[in-house]
Amino acid sequence: MRSIRPLFALLITIAVMAISAGSYALDDVPAFGLQELSRLDMLPRFKRSVKVASISSYDRTGGNDDGFSGKYSFVRKEGDGLVIADLKGPGVIYRIWTPTPTDDPIEFYFDGETTPRIAMKYRALFDGTVEPFTAPISGFGSGGFYTYLPLPYSKSCKVIIRAARVQFYQINYATYPDNTPITTYSPAAPELKGSLMADARNVMGMSGKDLSSKVVSPNSNLTTTRASKSIPSGKSVTIFQSANGGRIAGIRLRPASAFAGKDRAMVIRITWDGDKSPAVNCPVGDFFGYSWGDPATRSLMIGTENDTNYVYFPMPYEKSAKIELVNERAGGSAVQVQAEVVTSNVPRSQDEGKFYAVWKRENPTTEGKPFNYVETNGRGHMVGLTLQAQGAVPGITPFFEGDDQAWLDGELALHGTGSEDFFNGGWYDVPGRWEARASYPLSGCLDYIRPQARSGAYRLFLTDAYAFQKSIKMDMEHAPEKNTYVADYVGVTYLYLNQPPTTSWALPSVAQRKVIDPTKLIFNPGWYLPIHSFSIEHATVAKKFEKIGKANERFVSLRGEGQDVFGPHHISFLCNVPASGTYRVLIEPLIGPEGGIVQLFQNEHAIGKQVDLYAEARSKGKLIEMGLLDLHEGQNQVFFKLIGKNEDAKALGFDLVTMTLERVK
Repeated sequence: MRSIRPLFALLITIAVMAISAGSYALDDVPAFGLQELSRLDMLPRFKRSVKVASISSYDRTGGNDDGFSGKYSFVRKEGDGLVIADLKGPGVIYRIWTPTPTDDPIEFYFDGETTPRIAMKYRALFDGTVEPFTAPISGFGSGGFYTYLPLPYSKSCKVIIRAARVQFYQINYATYPDNTPITTYSPAAPELKGSLMADARNVMGMSGKDLSSKVVSPNSNLTTTRASKSIPSGKSVTIFQSANGGRIAGIRLRPASAFAGKDRAMVIRITWDGDKSPAVNCPVGDFFGYSWGDPATRSLMIGTENDTNYVYFPMPYEKSAKIELVNERAGGSAVQVQAEVVTSNVPRSQDEGKFYAVWKRENPTTEGKPFNYVETNGRGHMVGLTLQAQGAVPGITPFFEGDDQAWLDGELALHGTGSEDFFNGGWYDVPGRWEARASYPLSGCLDYIRPQARSGAYRLFLTDAYAFQKSIKMDMEHAPEKNTYVADYVGVTYLYLNQPPTTSWALPSVAQRKVIDPTKLIFNPGWYLPIHSFSIEHATVAKKFEKIGKANERFVSLRGEGQDVFGPHHISFLCNVPASGTYRVLIEPLIGPEGGIVQLFQNEHAIGKQVDLYAEARSKGKLIEMGLLDLHEGQNQVFFKLIGKNEDAKALGFDLVTMTLERVK
């Protein structure tokens, strides 16, 4: 049986009493639940939990049925419901996520009670309008639905959904030492309607704003040190240095565009207390949540706002601190930057970890082995991750079916249901869900670009930090099963540790860091590819699904009659290209009795040959080269015209299965 010292028990009792009163706890007392959302100054403190874990719907056989069938989506059946969690306390549920909410009732039974203290529609947990599950503590976006409202329980918590079937879900929780006097959730608790809840909502709504005053203890004095520096290639500059103990409450660097680009050659180094190696040694862009060299994140703790990079993780140090910027570019003009570092003079306590950021790349990932973010011994907790994942095969992203796996103190404590699920999303490559860049307070999609086989994401852990006493090993799979898809994975892990990582976290050379853009892009217009325009009149466009031979084909279909008002019928697509250059355009059409004559155009100039898609029988055509286009990085129009038809053709049609762009120079 676990035990705690009487003095520690007394301190916890004081903390809980303070929380119940809706006021701040004493600075040297650990806090639980709602206070952890508003008192971000507590984030560096080592956690008092004895176990951090999750319950999820992952496939126990190692397959990919992580919620599709619902086979693994409950602990047991009970009457007309499914028990999805049955937890023993004292503990706190810190996060609930699903991409498949329903209107079925969900019920929370606390401490063995037979009447639920929470009974509501499952979907209402996340829509942000039902007290106390209100925005921005609860929310949704990019296909996922989440709530971070802490649900404490003294003895136990059982969660039931009154439904015949449940699909994907994850519940993160922490268990505390026996006899920890955690007050069980009550809808009538004054803190849910008082200043503590207001503070939590306010803090969670501050993405992109100055958070520095919220990551130090109340009434702390803050000092802002400003520096304007010119950094020649091959040189470093110091933007902040202190020979006294204190803590960093915020770092802001501008312009963010100065650190953009695909070389990952601008580096931030942060060194604590004269340590031999920097605790942070990371490409600047990746540290602030860039997406393949482009500013992309606007979260609570890290991101970019108004061309300014920011980080607000509190960073305590005992004796000294040094922040450097390093320009490892081979040449070019000096980089001009302005920096602001916000500090408090309160030094690190023995109950706090030092802040570390570990940058890691596996290119290629190892077949049969997951991508490893970090593996280290010691005490601490993980508070954030970013991921930039580039597949080796264009036009598909099955690597994002991989699950997250976290070993804490040698035990598999958390096992997820898919990569976008781990980042609070759901259903990648589906319009309106995980298919475009988006930021939320604690998670977001850095990018999803299927033709480039790219997907990126971030997630921050505040109340649900992965705490460990002895060790952590954090992995991410890169395939639906057995890590069979080879890819290029880049990750940043943000942690608080009692000692430097026990495995190497040295930054590799610039050549080993740079972004490698794919040279071949495959677009599937029958699935999802933006249509820029098509004929103004006398034409129809449809997306269709048809069995051709033994295969089922998705395609976009253009049918025209006579002439458009501006001449031949046309269709153009918007294609996102990762790098400027000359690209070969190839199409994979369906041919048949209704096929017309197609030609590639650019600026009303015919490019390449005319291609007759007429055939007596309907079939899938071979890959056909249409011509060369000079394209720029970003969105480009690829424009086709139906310039006529074979005399035997029954219609003027263009059925397109895939379009490929291959960079030739």
